[in-house]
Amino acid sequence: MENWKERLAGAALAARQYAYAPYSGFRVGAALLTAEGKIFTGCNVENASYGAANCAERTAFFKAVSEGERQFLAIAVAGGKEEEPEDYAYPCGICRQVMQEFCGADFMILTVRRKLDWQEYSLRELLPHGFGGDGLR
Repeated sequence: MENWKERLAGAALAARQYAYAPYSGFRVGAALLTAEGKIFTGCNVENASYGAANCAERTAFFKAVSEGERQFLAIAVAGGKEEEPEDYAYPCGICRQVMQEFCGADFMILTVRRKLDWQEYSLRELLPHGFGGDGLR
């Protein structure tokens, strides 16, 4: 029986097929798990003006937030230039900051190579001393 981590890893790998990456060729898929068990996927979308590009992780978060979701448990991220990723892809700093906005320090991040091959990190591990809304209050 497939567990939720396998489901999330598989959804991230599947989301890669929709990536628009004509410049880098680095296709990324993400799958975000809500507290209620819903999964929102996203892919990276590049732009000739590189600053206008959007990462897979933020695409998934923005889709979920735009549909009223605010509580998240985990995200799986799969990326690379090959048909199947040869290495683990990690969220960039901007994506980690978006995670900081919506998630607690124990939010789980799976970096995925295959459906049954991933590494697990907490947000605290990938963004120690993160800056959040409390710093503005």
